[in-house]
Amino acid sequence: MESTMKTPVEMLSQWVDKQGDKTYLRQPINGQYQDFTWRDVQEQMQKIAGALRHLGLEPGDKVAVLSKNCAEWFITDLALMHGGYISVPIYPTANADTIRYVLEHSEAKAIFIGKLDYWADQEAGVGGDILRMAMPYETMPAQYSWQSLLKLGQPLIDAPFATPEQIMTLIYTSGSTGKPKGAIQTFASYGWTCNAVVRDLKTDVEDRLISYLPLAHITERVAMEGSSFYSGSSVAFVESLDSFVADVQRAKPTVFFSVPRLWSLFQKNIIDKIGYDKLNFLLKLPIISGIVKRKIHAGLGLEHCRLLGSGSAPIPPSLIAWYHKIGLNISEAWGMTENSAYSIINYPFDASKIGTVGRAVEGSFIKQAESGELLVKSPGLMTGYYKQDEVTAASFDEEGFFRTGDLCSIDADGCVSITGRVKDNFKTSKGKYVAPVPIERKLAQDPHIELLCVIGSGLPHPIALVQLSEGARLQPREEVRSSLKATLESINPNLESHETVDAIIVVTEPWDVDNDILTPTLKIKRHVLEKKFSDTVDGIRGGKVRWEEEL
Repeated sequence: MESTMKTPVEMLSQWVDKQGDKTYLRQPINGQYQDFTWRDVQEQMQKIAGALRHLGLEPGDKVAVLSKNCAEWFITDLALMHGGYISVPIYPTANADTIRYVLEHSEAKAIFIGKLDYWADQEAGVGGDILRMAMPYETMPAQYSWQSLLKLGQPLIDAPFATPEQIMTLIYTSGSTGKPKGAIQTFASYGWTCNAVVRDLKTDVEDRLISYLPLAHITERVAMEGSSFYSGSSVAFVESLDSFVADVQRAKPTVFFSVPRLWSLFQKNIIDKIGYDKLNFLLKLPIISGIVKRKIHAGLGLEHCRLLGSGSAPIPPSLIAWYHKIGLNISEAWGMTENSAYSIINYPFDASKIGTVGRAVEGSFIKQAESGELLVKSPGLMTGYYKQDEVTAASFDEEGFFRTGDLCSIDADGCVSITGRVKDNFKTSKGKYVAPVPIERKLAQDPHIELLCVIGSGLPHPIALVQLSEGARLQPREEVRSSLKATLESINPNLESHETVDAIIVVTEPWDVDNDILTPTLKIKRHVLEKKFSDTVDGIRGGKVRWEEEL
C-alpha cells in the first residue's frame, strides 16, 4: 500500500471538510428516510469509539458486529477502525452454533447487535458473558443502547490513524465445507481494493449506492461501504424484504450489485407480469421495444443505473444475455473473501464475453495451475487465516499466488471462465471423475429450474437435484416433467459417457440458510445434499424425471 493511501477514517475526515453537510447515509424507518450527513457520521463515530474506550476496550481487541445492513453498521465499522479495534462481522442469518464458534474463535470481547429477523433463535449463540451493545432497532437485550453509548464517556477525537499493515478485520468465510475460517484483512489490503473499485468503476460524489447484500460479506463491505469511503458517494439502505422494491425505487441507485438468485427472481417477476411470448414479441417492435424496456427498468428501480453487477456465485450466461436483450447490462465479477472480493470483472461490459467473469483488473495477476485451478495475486490478498498457520501456508504457492479452489479456463483475450470447484469434482462408482458445474450450467437453461445441484459421488452416473421456480410450481406437473426431460435429452448426448445424467429429481423442501443447505451468500452446500440424497437416488436410471415424493 502506498504511504499516500488514506484509511477510511482519514477519508471520512476529508469528506467532512469537502461536503460535511451533504447527505451521506439514508436509513429508511417506517417508510421515511432518516438522513445522516458526513459530519453526523463522523460525530457519531467519535462518540461510539469514545464509549468503547470508556468501557475498557483496548486497541487490538476484537469486536463483533451482528446486524442486517443499516446506517449504524457503517458508523460502528468506522468507530472500530477509529479506535484501533478489529471488527468481526457475523452474518445476520447465522445460526446460534455459527455465532458461538465465531465469537469464541476470534476471542471477541464485545458485540454490536442490530437489525435481526430471528434474534430470539440466535441469542443462545451470543451467550451472557460477552459485552452487548445494541443499535437503535428491535433486537436482543443488551447492556448498552445506541443512545446511551452516544452519551457515554468523551468522544474520541485525536486517535492515531491506522498503519497499512494493521489488522482491520477478520472476515469469516461462509463455510460451504467445514467450519468458517477467519481471513485476516489489513488496512492495506482493504484500502487497495476499495481504491481499485473506485478507479475501475469511476464512482464519485454524484453516485447513489444502495446497500442490502450482507455487510458481513466482503463483497458488500468493499463494493458499497468501501467504495463510498473513497468516492464520496451517498448510500441508502433497505428497510425490509417487503419494502425492497419500493426502497430501491426511492433510492434511485446509479450503481447496483446483486446475486444470481435475485437477478433470477427479478426476471421471473417480469416474465410473470408480461408473459414470455408477449415480451419477446414487444421487444421486436422498434418504438414499442424502447418503451417496454424503460418501463421494466423503472419497475425495478434501476432506470438511473449506469452500472449493474453480479457476483458471489456463478450466474447462468443465458440470464445475462436475457437482461442484455432488455437493455440492462450486468457485469459479472469474480472475487473471494481471501482477496477482498475483487480481482476479475467483465467491465466495461462486453457482450461477446458473456459466460466469462472478464479480465484481471489492474494490479491483480492471475494464472492457471497445471490442475486447471485459478491462482490469483493482488495487494488485496489476506495475510492469512486467523490461528490457522498450516492452512494458510497450504493456500499459497511459492510465488505468493492464492489457490482459489476454482477451476477455470482462460481465453486468448485473458478472459476467465469458472468451470467448477476443485472440491466439487466427484468420482462415480465407475472410477471416473465428473465436474458438475459445467453440467449444471447447461441444465440451468431450463426456465423451470430455479436452483440445482448435480451429485454423484459413488453413484453409477450423476443425478441432478432441482428446485423449481415459483411459476413452474404452479404449472401442471406433467408439463414441467416433459420440459425437464426434453432438457436432459438435449444435454446428455453432448456429455462424455461417464458424465451423462441418469435422472432429474425435483426436491420439494426449499433450500435455504435455515436448513443448512445454502450458505449465507446463497451458495449450495453440495456435501449436505450428497449426504441427504445419495442413498435415496441410487438405482434411478434412464433419464427419468421424478418428484422427491415419487421415490
